[in-house]
Amino acid sequence: MEYLVTMTTRVPEGTSPAEVDDVRAREAANSRRLAEKGQLLRLWRPPLQPGEWRTLGLFAAPDAARLEEVLVAMPLRVWRNDEVKPLTPHPNDPGPASTGAPVAPEFLVTFTLAAPEGAPSRDLEDAIAAEAVRTKELAGEGHLVRLWQTPDEGRALGLWRAEDVAEMQTILDSLPLAPWLSTETTSLSEHPNDPGPVRN
Repeated sequence: MEYLVTMTTRVPEGTSPAEVDDVRAREAANSRRLAEKGQLLRLWRPPLQPGEWRTLGLFAAPDAARLEEVLVAMPLRVWRNDEVKPLTPHPNDPGPASTGAPVAPEFLVTFTLAAPEGAPSRDLEDAIAAEAVRTKELAGEGHLVRLWQTPDEGRALGLWRAEDVAEMQTILDSLPLAPWLSTETTSLSEHPNDPGPVRN
């Protein structure tokens, strides 16, 4: 099973720079080991405020208990709070084998499906069928990397690639379900410990 983990680190006041450097070095080494075991899949930085330490991580574990064991053993956990979101494959997910070296910036997009009251069910069913075709096209073009369902009803999470925010929005507007979707887009930047995408 895969999990998206939001990791927020707060270094206690008075911590020496040498101690910070030591913990960060051990965290980098531990991240490499987790990646080799297939437990750490990706790491990104979302937009940050000055002095803020926040990381988004994609992890794989058999269950939540095993994931917690992995997170507790990470050196930065002594200063960190983790928020875990379990992910299950979406029917339109292209799958991990489809990911390759990123050729464009990456984005996480949260989708919430909300059909307006009185909307003809046939129209929504047709849009869902067309959505499967369109997402397959976008995966083939390298824009859609992964797509998951989240525990929240009617919500999905996608990992996408686009040249910029404007292109990302154009892609989202092209989805057949766009009239029924609200979206939240998070720009991702490179994390120094990211093991990188799976390569074909």
